[in-house]
Amino acid sequence: MKIVLAEKVSPATLAVLQNEPGWRIVTHDQIRIGLAAEIADADGLIVRSAVQVDDSLLASAPKLRVIGRAGVGVDNIDAEAATRRGIVVMNTPGANAIAVAELTLGMMLALARQLPKANATLHAGKWEKKSLQGEELRGKKLAVLGLGRIGLEVARRARGFGMEVIGHDPFVSASVARENSIQLVPTDQLFRDADYLTLHVGLTPQTSGIINEENLAKMKKGVRIINCARGELVIEEALVEALASGHVAGAALDVFHHEPLKDSPFFALENVILTPHIAGSTAEAQEAVGVQIALQVREYLKLGVVQNAVNLPSLSHEEYLELAPYITLADRLGSFLAQFQSGGFESVKITYNGRISESKTDLIRNSAIEGILGHSEGVNRINAAAVAQERGIHIFEEKKPTSSGGAGNVLKLTVHTRSGEVAASGTVLHGTAARLLSLDGIDIEAPLEGTVLTIRNRDVPGVIGRIGTILGDHRINIANFALGRANGERTALSGTALAVVQVDGEVTESVLRALRAVDAISEVHVASLGEKLQPVSVE
Repeated sequence: MKIVLAEKVSPATLAVLQNEPGWRIVTHDQIRIGLAAEIADADGLIVRSAVQVDDSLLASAPKLRVIGRAGVGVDNIDAEAATRRGIVVMNTPGANAIAVAELTLGMMLALARQLPKANATLHAGKWEKKSLQGEELRGKKLAVLGLGRIGLEVARRARGFGMEVIGHDPFVSASVARENSIQLVPTDQLFRDADYLTLHVGLTPQTSGIINEENLAKMKKGVRIINCARGELVIEEALVEALASGHVAGAALDVFHHEPLKDSPFFALENVILTPHIAGSTAEAQEAVGVQIALQVREYLKLGVVQNAVNLPSLSHEEYLELAPYITLADRLGSFLAQFQSGGFESVKITYNGRISESKTDLIRNSAIEGILGHSEGVNRINAAAVAQERGIHIFEEKKPTSSGGAGNVLKLTVHTRSGEVAASGTVLHGTAARLLSLDGIDIEAPLEGTVLTIRNRDVPGVIGRIGTILGDHRINIANFALGRANGERTALSGTALAVVQVDGEVTESVLRALRAVDAISEVHVASLGEKLQPVSVE
């Protein structure tokens, strides 16, 4: 067994692999003939972030079975190319959770006790004790936006300081929140009640710019904000204005829109703590990700155990060709329902109709869960079911083979939430077109790609025209307009109708407000889905 470590790792990481009898380990400083030639006979490859593992590099590694990324992001690895070649790609989500959580608490303490100012004035020879009176964390309300691994670690530590913890995460069940003494609240209440607000969500269309002028105005005067997640969560100009006015008493930021940070208006503000993206940069965290990936690679090569994979598990080429469109369909249906429903998921039922019910449906199931939980932290097609279980979300599957044995493959997802149930079914046409077939009991065929508006309304004249006019006034082109009626009603004007509208361009909040202002319209949702499916290569 040959493992190539293409970048520097810790001695402890190296020891995990070197202790295996008969294994040949090549470290980064031993690569003399170039990486492509070195991995020609390698079984495993471990990288960090510098090495680019693209399709051309993989073409030189016919024996390669696993790629391990010592870290979370896999932007430097072509996972799709690896999947086509039957190579598992693994990363190490959560290995730095403690480091990030500890810095978050450290930043809260620094804000509460004015530690940067105290340090700076004393270094300048000033004894300004009276002006440095702080406040205790005890008794304050900590609002945690995002309750993945890091958010939960922050909440657990905050309770040790006697803080009251509230949180929002539509992908965490009420039971998990109760176990961690977290009160789940809507985002508006989270912002309104926070003494301290800390961000621990991934970057999605829903979370991008969530700390904006409107949401800052909802917060109480004197709130303090900590961001160790993604810089794009914050509209920096709005936060600067709120800090300068004193509405926000302080902020501690480890991440920014553009890094490294240069010529920033934050530099002129004394009530901001700035750190250069160091939340996960501890010796322990860096060693933890290295050791963890070495253990995962070892377990896969020895026992076939897949942990924290970011691509599809092993399939024959023929199986992959057949299932790939339905794996993507499941993801689209799940993502569509997640953006149609506000969250609070309790259970998910996946029903397979047709030939797909006789296939290896684990990948389809996980892809559906990934779509539903896709805006949550660290979910992929391998760990989706485990993450759902961890979040207290129950998964059920039902298989209904058809006697024809071929045509009519239909996938249906039914999502149960605290507020009710919603279901959608879909299929794949011509091998490349993911199509919606029904939503919430109403038959309606529409493409599952691009930007899709879902509009529920009373079945009265004039609604379609109003929708078209509003979209036209906002210079939004309609690519597809599908209509359906509840219970097949065709004459009763008091019935319910549903429109699924695929549009070109961005649907802004002003567009949604205009649509929701129409008297006959009761609900409007927007979903951002992927592009049209591409045919799978048969090379």
